[in-house]
Amino acid sequence: MLEHGGRLRKAAKEYGIPWHQWLDLSTGINPHAWPVPSDLPLQLWNRLPEEDDGLCKAAAGYYGSNDLLPVAGSQAAIQSLPYLRKPSKVLIPSPAYAEHAHAWRKAGHQITLCNGLPTDAEIGEHDVLLIINPNNPTGRLVQVDTLLEWRDALVARGGWLIVDEAFIDTTPDNSLATVADKTGLIILRSLGKFFGLAGVRLGFVLAEQALLSTINERLGPWCIAGPSRAVATMALTDAVWQSGNQKKLRLAEAKMTELLKHYQLTISGGTALFQWVKTADAKNIFEHFARQGILLRYFAEPESIRFGLPRDQSGWDRLERGLASL
Repeated sequence: MLEHGGRLRKAAKEYGIPWHQWLDLSTGINPHAWPVPSDLPLQLWNRLPEEDDGLCKAAAGYYGSNDLLPVAGSQAAIQSLPYLRKPSKVLIPSPAYAEHAHAWRKAGHQITLCNGLPTDAEIGEHDVLLIINPNNPTGRLVQVDTLLEWRDALVARGGWLIVDEAFIDTTPDNSLATVADKTGLIILRSLGKFFGLAGVRLGFVLAEQALLSTINERLGPWCIAGPSRAVATMALTDAVWQSGNQKKLRLAEAKMTELLKHYQLTISGGTALFQWVKTADAKNIFEHFARQGILLRYFAEPESIRFGLPRDQSGWDRLERGLASL
Protein backbone atom coordinates (compact mmCIF):
# COMPACT_ATOMS: atom_id res chain seq x y z
CA MET A 1 0.00 0.00 0.00
CA LEU A 2 1.15 3.54 -0.74
CA GLU A 3 2.14 6.06 1.92
CA HIS A 4 -0.39 8.78 2.78
CA GLY A 5 -0.69 11.67 5.19
CA GLY A 6 -2.45 11.36 8.52
CA ARG A 7 -0.62 8.32 9.89
CA LEU A 8 -0.33 9.72 13.40
CA ARG A 9 0.03 6.41 15.21
CA LYS A 10 2.97 5.46 13.02
CA ALA A 11 4.58 8.86 13.66
CA ALA A 12 3.93 8.55 17.40
CA LYS A 13 5.86 5.26 17.54
CA GLU A 14 8.70 6.54 15.38
CA TYR A 15 9.26 9.80 17.29
CA GLY A 16 8.19 8.73 20.77
CA ILE A 17 5.44 11.34 21.09
CA PRO A 18 1.90 10.20 22.08
CA TRP A 19 -0.41 10.44 19.06
CA HIS A 20 -2.90 12.75 20.78
CA GLN A 21 -0.16 15.35 21.31
CA TRP A 22 0.51 15.75 17.60
CA LEU A 23 -0.52 18.64 15.37
CA ASP A 24 -1.46 16.93 12.11
CA LEU A 25 -0.96 19.18 9.09
CA SER A 26 -0.27 16.33 6.70
CA THR A 27 -3.63 15.62 5.07
CA GLY A 28 -5.17 18.69 3.42
CA ILE A 29 -8.44 17.87 5.20
CA ASN A 30 -10.42 20.88 6.43
CA PRO A 31 -9.81 21.04 10.21
CA HIS A 32 -13.12 22.92 10.60
CA ALA A 33 -15.29 19.97 9.62
CA TRP A 34 -19.03 20.12 9.11
CA PRO A 35 -20.47 19.57 12.64
CA VAL A 36 -21.86 16.05 12.74
CA PRO A 37 -24.85 15.73 15.11
CA SER A 38 -24.25 13.57 18.17
CA ASP A 39 -27.81 12.17 18.17
CA LEU A 40 -28.08 10.28 14.89
CA PRO A 41 -31.21 8.07 14.96
CA LEU A 42 -30.70 4.48 16.11
CA GLN A 43 -32.38 3.19 12.93
CA LEU A 44 -29.37 4.37 10.91
CA TRP A 45 -27.31 1.81 12.78
CA ASN A 46 -29.68 -1.16 12.87
CA ARG A 47 -31.17 -1.01 9.36
CA LEU A 48 -29.53 -1.60 5.97
CA PRO A 49 -28.96 1.59 3.96
CA GLU A 50 -31.65 2.53 1.45
CA GLU A 51 -30.94 4.32 -1.83
CA ASP A 52 -34.01 6.59 -1.83
CA ASP A 53 -32.95 8.38 1.37
CA GLY A 54 -32.38 11.82 -0.15
CA LEU A 55 -28.61 11.58 -0.56
CA CYS A 56 -28.58 11.70 -4.37
CA LYS A 57 -31.07 14.59 -4.40
CA ALA A 58 -28.88 16.53 -1.97
CA ALA A 59 -25.77 15.80 -4.03
CA ALA A 60 -27.53 16.83 -7.26
CA GLY A 61 -28.40 20.16 -5.69
CA TYR A 62 -24.85 20.73 -4.49
CA TYR A 63 -23.02 19.60 -7.63
CA GLY A 64 -25.57 20.83 -10.17
CA SER A 65 -25.97 17.43 -11.82
CA ASN A 66 -28.23 14.39 -11.57
CA ASP A 67 -25.63 12.19 -13.25
CA LEU A 68 -23.91 10.93 -10.14
CA LEU A 69 -23.30 7.84 -8.04
CA PRO A 70 -22.34 7.82 -4.35
CA VAL A 71 -19.37 5.58 -3.59
CA ALA A 72 -17.36 4.67 -0.51
CA GLY A 73 -14.96 7.56 -0.93
CA SER A 74 -13.46 8.52 -4.30
CA GLN A 75 -10.87 5.82 -3.55
CA ALA A 76 -13.52 3.22 -4.41
CA ALA A 77 -13.88 4.75 -7.86
CA ILE A 78 -10.12 5.09 -8.31
CA GLN A 79 -9.76 1.35 -7.73
CA SER A 80 -12.76 0.36 -9.90
CA LEU A 81 -12.38 2.48 -13.05
CA PRO A 82 -9.24 0.74 -14.39
CA TYR A 83 -11.16 -2.54 -14.61
CA LEU A 84 -13.85 -1.02 -16.86
CA ARG A 85 -11.54 -0.66 -19.87
CA LYS A 86 -9.44 -3.06 -21.89
CA PRO A 87 -5.65 -2.51 -21.53
CA SER A 88 -5.08 1.14 -22.38
CA LYS A 89 -2.42 3.83 -22.52
CA VAL A 90 -2.98 6.15 -19.57
CA LEU A 91 -1.43 9.62 -19.28
CA ILE A 92 -1.08 11.28 -15.84
CA PRO A 93 0.68 14.60 -15.18
CA SER A 94 3.28 14.35 -12.41
CA PRO A 95 3.57 14.94 -9.51
CA ALA A 96 0.08 13.82 -8.58
CA TYR A 97 -1.90 11.78 -6.06
CA ALA A 98 -0.14 8.44 -6.43
CA GLU A 99 -3.17 6.16 -5.97
CA HIS A 100 -4.33 6.88 -9.52
CA ALA A 101 -1.22 5.58 -11.29
CA HIS A 102 -0.98 2.71 -8.80
CA ALA A 103 -4.53 1.54 -9.55
CA TRP A 104 -4.21 1.70 -13.33
CA ARG A 105 -0.80 0.02 -13.31
CA LYS A 106 -2.09 -2.74 -11.03
CA ALA A 107 -4.94 -3.41 -13.48
CA GLY A 108 -2.48 -3.96 -16.33
CA HIS A 109 -2.59 -0.63 -18.14
CA GLN A 110 0.42 1.21 -19.58
CA ILE A 111 1.14 4.35 -17.55
CA THR A 112 2.95 7.46 -18.78
CA LEU A 113 3.78 10.24 -16.31
CA CYS A 114 4.25 13.60 -18.02
CA ASN A 115 6.04 16.55 -16.48
CA GLY A 116 3.47 19.31 -16.03
CA LEU A 117 0.45 19.66 -18.30
CA PRO A 118 0.18 17.31 -21.27
CA THR A 119 0.77 18.44 -24.84
CA ASP A 120 -1.72 17.79 -27.63
CA ALA A 121 0.72 15.27 -29.07
CA GLU A 122 0.91 13.38 -25.78
CA ILE A 123 -2.87 13.31 -25.47
CA GLY A 124 -3.11 12.00 -29.01
CA GLU A 125 -0.96 9.00 -28.09
CA HIS A 126 -3.08 7.91 -25.11
CA ASP A 127 -6.53 6.47 -24.44
CA VAL A 128 -7.09 7.90 -20.96
CA LEU A 129 -6.01 11.24 -19.52
CA LEU A 130 -6.23 11.61 -15.76
CA ILE A 131 -6.18 15.13 -14.31
CA ILE A 132 -6.33 16.11 -10.64
CA ASN A 133 -7.89 19.56 -10.57
CA PRO A 134 -6.67 21.41 -8.59
CA ASN A 135 -3.67 19.16 -8.46
CA ASN A 136 -2.49 17.47 -5.29
CA PRO A 137 0.13 18.45 -4.19
CA THR A 138 1.02 21.34 -6.56
CA GLY A 139 -2.35 23.12 -6.50
CA ARG A 140 -2.19 23.70 -10.27
CA LEU A 141 -5.65 24.47 -11.70
CA VAL A 142 -6.62 23.66 -15.30
CA GLN A 143 -9.33 25.83 -16.83
CA VAL A 144 -12.68 24.33 -17.87
CA ASP A 145 -12.31 25.18 -21.57
CA THR A 146 -8.96 23.39 -21.76
CA LEU A 147 -10.33 20.30 -20.07
CA LEU A 148 -13.29 20.14 -22.45
CA GLU A 149 -10.97 20.46 -25.46
CA TRP A 150 -8.98 17.50 -24.13
CA ARG A 151 -12.18 15.52 -23.63
CA ASP A 152 -13.21 16.20 -27.22
CA ALA A 153 -9.90 14.90 -28.51
CA LEU A 154 -10.05 11.76 -26.37
CA VAL A 155 -13.69 10.84 -26.91
CA ALA A 156 -13.29 11.08 -30.69
CA ARG A 157 -11.37 7.79 -30.50
CA GLY A 158 -13.22 6.19 -27.59
CA GLY A 159 -11.04 7.62 -24.83
CA TRP A 160 -11.75 8.98 -21.37
CA LEU A 161 -10.95 12.16 -19.51
CA ILE A 162 -10.99 11.51 -15.76
CA VAL A 163 -10.92 14.59 -13.53
CA ASP A 164 -10.35 14.17 -9.80
CA GLU A 165 -11.94 17.24 -8.19
CA ALA A 166 -11.31 16.33 -4.55
CA PHE A 167 -10.05 19.84 -3.73
CA ILE A 168 -12.22 21.91 -6.09
CA ASP A 169 -15.00 22.88 -3.64
CA THR A 170 -13.22 26.12 -2.75
CA THR A 171 -13.12 27.10 -6.46
CA PRO A 172 -16.45 25.65 -7.68
CA ASP A 173 -16.54 27.68 -10.91
CA ASN A 174 -13.68 25.51 -12.18
CA SER A 175 -15.66 22.28 -11.76
CA LEU A 176 -16.96 20.22 -14.68
CA ALA A 177 -19.77 18.74 -12.58
CA THR A 178 -22.57 20.50 -14.46
CA VAL A 179 -21.50 18.84 -17.75
CA ALA A 180 -20.92 15.40 -16.25
CA ASP A 181 -23.29 13.75 -18.75
CA LYS A 182 -20.82 14.25 -21.61
CA THR A 183 -19.55 11.02 -23.12
CA GLY A 184 -16.04 10.05 -22.03
CA LEU A 185 -15.99 12.45 -19.08
CA ILE A 186 -15.65 11.05 -15.55
CA ILE A 187 -15.48 13.31 -12.50
CA LEU A 188 -14.59 12.29 -8.95
CA ARG A 189 -15.74 14.31 -5.93
CA SER A 190 -15.12 13.83 -2.21
CA LEU A 191 -16.63 14.91 1.10
CA GLY A 192 -13.30 14.37 2.82
CA LYS A 193 -11.54 17.65 2.05
CA PHE A 194 -13.80 20.75 1.99
CA PHE A 195 -16.39 19.24 4.34
CA GLY A 196 -13.69 17.68 6.52
CA LEU A 197 -15.59 14.39 6.63
CA ALA A 198 -12.86 11.96 5.60
CA GLY A 199 -14.10 9.44 8.17
CA VAL A 200 -17.52 8.98 6.56
CA ARG A 201 -15.76 7.44 3.51
CA LEU A 202 -18.14 8.93 0.97
CA GLY A 203 -17.58 10.46 -2.44
CA PHE A 204 -19.25 10.63 -5.84
CA VAL A 205 -18.61 9.62 -9.41
CA LEU A 206 -20.21 11.96 -11.95
CA ALA A 207 -20.51 10.56 -15.49
CA GLU A 208 -23.02 9.42 -18.10
CA GLN A 209 -25.64 7.07 -16.73
CA ALA A 210 -24.49 3.93 -18.57
CA LEU A 211 -21.06 4.10 -16.97
CA LEU A 212 -22.54 4.85 -13.54
CA SER A 213 -24.70 1.75 -13.82
CA THR A 214 -21.64 -0.35 -14.64
CA ILE A 215 -19.76 1.00 -11.63
CA ASN A 216 -22.77 0.46 -9.39
CA GLU A 217 -23.03 -3.18 -10.48
CA ARG A 218 -19.34 -3.69 -9.78
CA LEU A 219 -19.50 -2.19 -6.28
CA GLY A 220 -22.65 -4.05 -5.27
CA PRO A 221 -25.30 -3.14 -2.66
CA TRP A 222 -24.81 -1.28 0.64
CA CYS A 223 -21.29 -0.03 -0.11
CA ILE A 224 -21.94 3.09 2.01
CA ALA A 225 -23.06 2.89 5.63
CA GLY A 226 -26.41 4.40 6.58
CA PRO A 227 -24.96 6.92 9.07
CA SER A 228 -22.49 8.11 6.43
CA ARG A 229 -25.32 8.63 3.95
CA ALA A 230 -27.32 10.61 6.50
CA VAL A 231 -24.41 12.82 7.51
CA ALA A 232 -23.50 13.51 3.88
CA THR A 233 -27.10 14.44 3.04
CA MET A 234 -27.21 17.00 5.84
CA ALA A 235 -23.79 18.46 4.98
CA LEU A 236 -24.58 18.80 1.26
CA THR A 237 -27.76 20.76 1.99
CA ASP A 238 -26.27 23.07 4.63
CA ALA A 239 -25.75 26.15 2.45
CA VAL A 240 -25.16 28.43 5.44
CA TRP A 241 -22.24 26.34 6.70
CA GLN A 242 -20.84 25.98 3.17
CA SER A 243 -20.81 29.75 2.63
CA GLY A 244 -19.24 30.45 6.02
CA ASN A 245 -16.65 27.75 5.48
CA GLN A 246 -15.62 29.25 2.13
CA LYS A 247 -14.90 32.56 3.85
CA LYS A 248 -13.07 30.89 6.74
CA LEU A 249 -10.83 28.90 4.40
CA ARG A 250 -9.95 31.95 2.29
CA LEU A 251 -8.80 33.74 5.44
CA ALA A 252 -6.81 30.69 6.55
CA GLU A 253 -5.17 30.41 3.13
CA ALA A 254 -4.05 34.03 3.30
CA LYS A 255 -2.75 33.52 6.84
CA MET A 256 -0.77 30.41 5.87
CA THR A 257 0.68 32.11 2.81
CA GLU A 258 1.81 35.13 4.83
CA LEU A 259 3.28 32.95 7.58
CA LEU A 260 5.37 30.76 5.26
CA LYS A 261 6.64 33.76 3.31
CA HIS A 262 7.57 35.54 6.55
CA TYR A 263 9.87 32.65 7.43
CA GLN A 264 11.45 32.58 3.96
CA LEU A 265 9.73 29.46 2.64
CA THR A 266 8.94 29.89 -1.06
CA ILE A 267 5.45 28.64 -1.89
CA SER A 268 5.42 26.65 -5.11
CA GLY A 269 1.64 26.14 -5.26
CA GLY A 270 -1.40 25.32 -3.19
CA THR A 271 -5.13 25.58 -2.57
CA ALA A 272 -7.26 27.00 0.22
CA LEU A 273 -6.62 23.78 2.16
CA PHE A 274 -2.84 23.40 1.77
CA GLN A 275 0.34 25.09 0.62
CA TRP A 276 3.13 23.27 -1.19
CA VAL A 277 6.81 24.12 -0.80
CA LYS A 278 9.27 22.60 -3.24
CA THR A 279 12.75 22.56 -1.70
CA ALA A 280 15.85 20.37 -1.64
CA ASP A 281 15.71 20.69 2.15
CA ALA A 282 12.25 19.08 2.39
CA LYS A 283 13.36 15.98 4.31
CA ASN A 284 15.17 18.04 6.95
CA ILE A 285 12.16 20.35 7.31
CA PHE A 286 9.86 17.36 7.77
CA GLU A 287 12.15 15.89 10.45
CA HIS A 288 12.49 19.26 12.20
CA PHE A 289 8.73 19.56 12.64
CA ALA A 290 8.20 15.87 13.44
CA ARG A 291 10.57 16.12 16.40
CA GLN A 292 8.22 18.82 17.73
CA GLY A 293 5.11 16.69 17.24
CA ILE A 294 4.00 18.45 14.06
CA LEU A 295 3.27 16.15 11.13
CA LEU A 296 3.71 17.56 7.64
CA ARG A 297 3.40 15.72 4.31
CA TYR A 298 6.78 14.93 2.78
CA PHE A 299 7.20 14.11 -0.92
CA ALA A 300 10.42 12.54 -2.19
CA GLU A 301 9.70 13.24 -5.87
CA PRO A 302 10.01 16.10 -6.30
CA GLU A 303 11.54 16.99 -2.92
CA SER A 304 8.79 19.00 -1.28
CA ILE A 305 6.62 19.61 1.77
CA ARG A 306 2.87 20.20 2.03
CA PHE A 307 1.42 22.27 4.88
CA GLY A 308 -2.22 21.70 5.83
CA LEU A 309 -4.23 24.06 8.05
CA PRO A 310 -4.16 24.14 11.87
CA ARG A 311 -7.50 23.82 13.62
CA ASP A 312 -7.16 26.67 16.13
CA GLN A 313 -4.90 29.46 17.34
CA SER A 314 -2.95 27.05 19.50
CA GLY A 315 -2.11 25.09 16.35
CA TRP A 316 -1.10 28.22 14.48
CA ASP A 317 1.15 29.19 17.38
CA ARG A 318 2.83 25.77 17.36
CA LEU A 319 3.38 26.00 13.62
CA GLU A 320 4.92 29.44 13.95
CA ARG A 321 7.26 28.30 16.71
CA GLY A 322 8.38 25.47 14.47
CA LEU A 323 8.98 27.85 11.58
CA ALA A 324 10.85 30.31 13.77
CA SER A 325 13.24 27.57 14.95
CA LEU A 326 14.11 26.28 11.46
